[in-house]
Amino acid sequence: MSVNTAQRVDLEVVADLIPPRAKVLDVGCGDGELLELLQNDKQVDGRGVEISQRGVNECVARGLFVIQGDADTDLGFYPDKGFDFVVLSQTLQATRNPREVLKHLLRIGERAIVSFPNFGHWRVRLSLLLRGRMPVTKDLPYSWYDTPNIHFCTIRDFVNLCEEVGAKVERATALDGNGKKIGVSLPWWFWNFFGQQAVFLLRR
Repeated sequence: MSVNTAQRVDLEVVADLIPPRAKVLDVGCGDGELLELLQNDKQVDGRGVEISQRGVNECVARGLFVIQGDADTDLGFYPDKGFDFVVLSQTLQATRNPREVLKHLLRIGERAIVSFPNFGHWRVRLSLLLRGRMPVTKDLPYSWYDTPNIHFCTIRDFVNLCEEVGAKVERATALDGNGKKIGVSLPWWFWNFFGQQAVFLLRR
């Protein structure tokens, strides 16, 4: 698969989980980078939902089929099992009701793929401990007063949420600060401490 080295490292992991010619809905698709990658390399039937008009405009300029919409309010209009995969990449923490959003993803898609920054990473913990301030990192680049992220979570938090909504984890990957995968056989607490972000493949 051809991957732009400048692109977000989690997008390569997400793309590898999706087979060719799958029907995909990318929720919170931003500028369409993932959808473009999937269409070019996997020939997927891709659709996108993006809350910002600027993001929608950028997607349309790339030739992508994307509509403006809000994950918190608009996913209820999508039919059950309308897609093979529904992707929520680096967006869960910016939703008002992550639990309901996750339930919709599992309803709309045969499988759901969710990636998010891990607030339990050791650098975040150390920053809070030593500086007593909300951390600013590569994966959490905003100051506390202008961040779009309103529900920070750890990998352990997300695993617990999956259990609450009855989601089965088919595959999961934690990535370190260099975008390298952390060993799959390691326990959750290790991922929770050393993973800067995580990607989960889920099904109902």
